[in-house]
Amino acid sequence: MKYLLTFLRDQDRMYEATEEEMKRAMDAWNAFDREAIEAGALIAIEPLEEPASAKTIRVAEDGEHSVTDGPFAETKEQLGGFCLLECASLEEAIGWAEKVPMGAGAIEVRAVKDSLHTATRAPAPGRSRRRRRCGLSRPATGSTPRP
Repeated sequence: MKYLLTFLRDQDRMYEATEEEMKRAMDAWNAFDREAIEAGALIAIEPLEEPASAKTIRVAEDGEHSVTDGPFAETKEQLGGFCLLECASLEEAIGWAEKVPMGAGAIEVRAVKDSLHTATRAPAPGRSRRRRRCGLSRPATGSTPRP
């Protein structure tokens, strides 16, 4: 079963690390990536751009859409990134979450619904319905800061 780990951090502290602290953090993230890849659990892991770059799209009851700048949250804690894993159980996913080398914040662990069994639409042209694991052959480069 797939599990999504979302990384929530204080937006004011997300980007204030020194160069040395960032290097140590990247080394820890790269070690986490390697371990999850070697275990066959990692599907995808990515940091997100700063919250100020986000747009929020609201859908009204009548179907009308409105777009506003930034995330719409009444909190300083913001989504900093995510990790998609293939795990045998929730307990295994929680075990991976406990290994995430993130500073103070929160990690939400949530099962991903398997929509392949309920989907009725045809796949997009050039795509198949079969599952594919993304990112496993891509080596961790350490060039992108993690949340």
